[in-house]
Amino acid sequence: MRLVNLEDLAPDFELPDLEGRLVSLGHHRGRIVIVNFWSCECPHVERTDRLLMTWHQRWGRQVSLLPVASNAMETLDAMVAAARKRQLPRVLVDQQHRIADVYEASTTPHVFVVDAMGRVRYRGAVDDTSFARRVPTRFFLEEAVDSLLEGRTPRVAETQPYGCAIVRDALE
Repeated sequence: MRLVNLEDLAPDFELPDLEGRLVSLGHHRGRIVIVNFWSCECPHVERTDRLLMTWHQRWGRQVSLLPVASNAMETLDAMVAAARKRQLPRVLVDQQHRIADVYEASTTPHVFVVDAMGRVRYRGAVDDTSFARRVPTRFFLEEAVDSLLEGRTPRVAETQPYGCAIVRDALE
């Protein structure tokens, strides 16, 4: 697999969900897809999950959510419990962080918005939360998806992701 650049076709992948069913990015072609590098332990992801579930109610079937769990040390039981509590429709498991490496994901959350044609149109942070700004004032992910739903290219295509580091070695 090659690394992901903006406006390139997003590299396809196939990962098992928490129940072992295989899910591929390509299966969602024709819809906007949010590939969200996810963690069951990161408080930033928990906040993001609440936002995403609210936005997804408005977006409906036009948008697919693909949370990808890539932390080496998170257990399947912990992921299942968090997904149920947060009422997520699915979480994909990438514990060898193969997909996170291809997408150069560094944090949880780290989001990639793929348009209906399969091109990466946004990558980075969900919002403008940072160490200095604890309450978000701008929601980059929502803006990007809304733009694509309206047939426009997102004004902001890339931001610096903010959250918990993806743990690639269980000893980190």
